[in-house]
Amino acid sequence: MIQNITIGAHAAASVTVDEASDGQRIDNFLAKTLKGVPKSHIYRILRSGEVRVNKGRIDASYKLILGDIVRVPPIRVATTEKVITNAPATSTLEKTVIFEDDALLVIDKPAGFAVHGGSGVSRGVIEQLRLERPKAKFLELVHRLDRETSGVLMLAKKRAALVALHEMIRNNKTDKRYLMLVAGEWTEKKKRVILDLQKYVLPNGERRVNVVTDKSKDKYDEAQVSETIFYLKQNFVGFSLLEAQLITGRTHQLRVQLAHLGFPIAGDDKYGDFALNKSLAKKGMKRMFLHSAETNLQHPISGEKLKLIAPLPPELQKFTEKLESEVRN
Repeated sequence: MIQNITIGAHAAASVTVDEASDGQRIDNFLAKTLKGVPKSHIYRILRSGEVRVNKGRIDASYKLILGDIVRVPPIRVATTEKVITNAPATSTLEKTVIFEDDALLVIDKPAGFAVHGGSGVSRGVIEQLRLERPKAKFLELVHRLDRETSGVLMLAKKRAALVALHEMIRNNKTDKRYLMLVAGEWTEKKKRVILDLQKYVLPNGERRVNVVTDKSKDKYDEAQVSETIFYLKQNFVGFSLLEAQLITGRTHQLRVQLAHLGFPIAGDDKYGDFALNKSLAKKGMKRMFLHSAETNLQHPISGEKLKLIAPLPPELQKFTEKLESEVRN
């Protein structure tokens, strides 16, 4: 387990690398060990040779090995970081666990719960789980879900599992399926969508994504190809229930692709139909109808085939039943 070094200590500390940090880059290791220390300072002490591994100098790209002895120099940085010492009296996320073993933890993330803190969010899924599991030696997010998206979320309990899962995701060795309700009548049983996406930032600092329409412009040089296969599950009056199979995993991929095609996801407050969302809220649909329903993959350590399923949340199921009743009537 990474040992937090007291900032402002007068003596250097020696930390022995355990399984949780085996294979981690030294710069990332120091960032977690030296809470509150700027990255610029971490790179400075690496360049100066103040950080040693097994008494030898290393650079920022060095990957730690089980049993390495890391010399961490004394650091003086003012900090007002609040330390949380007690776990909550009641567990918030333990009841959402859908699979767990010694290498992998999978939960059915609730809508409205960010995966990590920041940007006005004091505590996300990863911080909450670490709080609920103070004895966990290693716990890291494998991937992300948007705050308003519910469903399958994977976390690694071993670094080897995290590295293996990231490799599987990069090489498209996982099968992720999402369910979403879109405005409009979708007619194709199966449709492959390939679009170039570009990230941009609003004046208020909020990050957004759009579809590249003019590749000749320099600002589109960093556009990324996004690919999804959509399947029609059911048509309703004015809406369609779709299943999406992700081929790539770009930021806001499903939301941007569908909005661009003229089928915005119901309840999407970034790319959706705002007037429609307002009317849906009056009918009880107060969240985005986007759910990570199923992930199929091989276990990162054992190779066993896993089928991870998160049932459609009650509020979404209830709304589809209401739409079905409108069709019957």
